Amino acid sequence: MTTTTTVGAGRGLARLLLVGGLTGLAASAALTFERLRLLEDPAYRPSCSINPVISCGSVMRTGQAAVFGFPNPLIGLVAFGALTAVGAGLLAGARHRRWYWLGLQAGTLAGLAFVVWLIAQALYVIGALCPYCMVVWAVIGPLTWYVTLHNLRTGILPAPRAWTAPTRFHWVGPALWYLGIALLVLNRFWYYWQTLL
Repeated sequence: MTTTTTVGAGRGLARLLLVGGLTGLAASAALTFERLRLLEDPAYRPSCSINPVISCGSVMRTGQAAVFGFPNPLIGLVAFGALTAVGAGLLAGARHRRWYWLGLQAGTLAGLAFVVWLIAQALYVIGALCPYCMVVWAVIGPLTWYVTLHNLRTGILPAPRAWTAPTRFHWVGPALWYLGIALLVLNRFWYYWQTLL
């Protein structure tokens, strides 16, 4: 692939980026709104605080909710806004150079790494789940997976030929992501879930 070659994307990836971006953007906006309400009134109980385990109020009051000195949802507003724009552009027929796709790859991988860290913090340090955060968890895994598959198949990421062939089992990555999260959540909070049975 030359530096002047441009690459587009199929409608499936474009739609996924658009819908995933909008979903993550909505969750980030809701979290930002709840965080602002909490800053205005420390006694405010966020709408996403449902029980001792599903309690975004507990999560928002921790240092992990503002890792870089400002609320994490602001990162989501920017990042998911960018993904929404990329998806809309691709649906309109945009084609991008290799550096652009590599930037998208780096951005989704960075987002995935941050989310994995946040999952670990929520489960094993904070001990509470934020529903809006979990929407972000649900979105970032498939977005990263399908961007990576696209970059492998188009040669943007060099890989052995066997890795670049289209496969009907492309759904395995997201399925494992969701299964892994579900098992971690069930295991970590089993003491609470069994009281509901």
